[in-house]
Amino acid sequence: MVSAPLTEPDMTGESKERLRLWIRMLRASRTIEAELRERLRREFDTTLPRFDVMAALYRAPEGMLMSDLSRFLLVSNGNVTGIIDRLASEGLVTRARRNGDRRTSVVRLTEAGARQFRSMAAAHEGWIGELLGNVGADETRRLAAMLKSFRSNWEGRE
Repeated sequence: MVSAPLTEPDMTGESKERLRLWIRMLRASRTIEAELRERLRREFDTTLPRFDVMAALYRAPEGMLMSDLSRFLLVSNGNVTGIIDRLASEGLVTRARRNGDRRTSVVRLTEAGARQFRSMAAAHEGWIGELLGNVGADETRRLAAMLKSFRSNWEGRE
């Protein structure tokens, strides 16, 4: 197989600015995520993926199918299964077969799980407020709208 020689990309000023924006967004996201991971570990002896699973289940009090949960979180079924197994062993979630089908189960938070999540969510909200405290209300709304618009441009693409 013959490949073309590598050449300098033809980047306009606008293109370079978009690249810089991407790098800044990525750096900000990774920095905040690392801080949240550390605080969740330190304050609640938990992980960010576990928090994310509990958050998804908290928003769905009727429960979620394991496949829907993994699709919602954009992770593999295996990743979710391991987290659910641990949460179930701690009495924080329950699993029930759907309509007697042994292949599918509905997972939901127990009352203890909901209580624990509410405590973590309150702390999480405070941490986000602290970490993004320099971003004003108008900037927050504007950035959120821009990111929502950007996301809608990409949804549905594989």
